[in-house]
Amino acid sequence: MIEMQDVWKTYPDGTHALRGITVKVDSNEFVYVVGPSGAGKSTFMKLIYREERPTKGHIFVDSFNLAKLKKRKIPYLRRNIGVIFQDFRLLPKLTVAENVAFAMEVIEAPTKLIRRRTVEVLDLVGLKDKRSSYPSQLSGGEQQRVAIARAIVNNPAVIVADEPTGNLDPETSMGIMRLLEEINLRGTTIVMATHNRDIVNSMRKRVIAIEDGTIVRDQLRGDYGYED
Repeated sequence: MIEMQDVWKTYPDGTHALRGITVKVDSNEFVYVVGPSGAGKSTFMKLIYREERPTKGHIFVDSFNLAKLKKRKIPYLRRNIGVIFQDFRLLPKLTVAENVAFAMEVIEAPTKLIRRRTVEVLDLVGLKDKRSSYPSQLSGGEQQRVAIARAIVNNPAVIVADEPTGNLDPETSMGIMRLLEEINLRGTTIVMATHNRDIVNSMRKRVIAIEDGTIVRDQLRGDYGYED
């Protein structure tokens, strides 16, 4: 599903964000990516959905070779990947339903399908009754649920979640994690970067730890492994 082979990422100032990363994530896995700030986690995530390009090495997501992927092909890759951010990134002038539908409109999905899928995913995330609300009228947890609905509306094979609970209180965070776990059980691969020790330790999944641009630990049913 996702495979990195000897991947390096070096920025123009000479910073080595990643150093020879080799890792494979299979279909339907749920993987936490942990490590200190500045370790390379965000770069690792951005490489998966081709926000960044590797300096060296190969990255495969399904049938796409991201190291050789031309710019015009990136939208096709992203139809298979849903991305969830810490700061939600909702469009403030669109309603909840319009924010979710927008992800289907950009790939020119049929109008009837957009309407049906929008209702389905908002029901799944528990926000069917908020479809006419605007982001400013929602709590942080509700906004993140809208962001999740938008990420899954096109039935992606992979979800990349970069600190999705970073701005949420503990109780809301656990609700978001239960939702992501349900989505994973429905067949979606999830790769999630997090600093939340309690979530990682309570929901034992595979843990990949990155330090100084290298993978230092890769455990099935792992724990967080760092002190606050």
